[in-house]
Amino acid sequence: MILSRTARLGLAASFRPTLSASSRIIAPLSRSYSSLPPENIEQRSLVGKILHGSPTAQAESRQTHSAILARGKYVHEIQKHRVKPECVEEYIALVSEHYPRIAEEGQGDVKLTGSWMTSVGDQDTALHIWEFTGYQGQAIAYDRLRRDPAYLEYQRRLRPLIRSRENQVCLEFAFWPTAPPRVTGGVYELRTYDLKPGNMLEWETHWKKGLECKRPYCEPVGAWFAQLGNLNVVHHMWQYPDLATRKRTREEAWQADGWPETVYHTVRLANRMKARILEPLPFSSLR
Repeated sequence: MILSRTARLGLAASFRPTLSASSRIIAPLSRSYSSLPPENIEQRSLVGKILHGSPTAQAESRQTHSAILARGKYVHEIQKHRVKPECVEEYIALVSEHYPRIAEEGQGDVKLTGSWMTSVGDQDTALHIWEFTGYQGQAIAYDRLRRDPAYLEYQRRLRPLIRSRENQVCLEFAFWPTAPPRVTGGVYELRTYDLKPGNMLEWETHWKKGLECKRPYCEPVGAWFAQLGNLNVVHHMWQYPDLATRKRTREEAWQADGWPETVYHTVRLANRMKARILEPLPFSSLR
């Protein structure tokens, strides 16, 4: 069958792709943006932001979260040991013997931030936070421990006492440095938030303001976000004289300007939240 020229043109037109609504808007906008004269700076800037985002957003998209959020100097490892109930006293005696020694012999590349047993939350669970001078300091410390007969003996004695163990490598938020060693008494609260992926930057923005709202009411200890292990996880630690004071100061914080807004903006970013009450072990640097 031979088609006339008119029929061929009509058939070709029927297969011509149609532009979506957004394409019909963006395409001429992009062409007009590129044709704007250089002297029309304000108009070029406005159209550029619409097409490509603000310069700040473009710059942040080229950085990792750790580069934007972290203090940068230290790496923190959070260790969790689930102890057999019948072995808790033996476990505490064992770590009380070895953990201070590990910290003292660390040659500056490792410090023990603190050690606690959980009193509310995961029962018979120990929590230890170690601080390393960057990833290099962590590698040096573990290389030394793998060649330390006393540490290998500690590991051998530890295994029969625990049901399981877990660790997580974290960085501390730049706006919330980890507290130095101190003895204040009282209890510690570790709050853990499992965030929806992609919300870490927004979380940090709101909490940077929220910390200043809450600081007058309770003692902040540290805040960390996960880099290895379970990801999209944030930990906050606070210290209180007792649980009654915790209740009172949390109620008072709700009256502070900005605190209700912090809660409103951050609670929707989390999939799950968990609060543990911790009691420091006798050798803990924070107790």
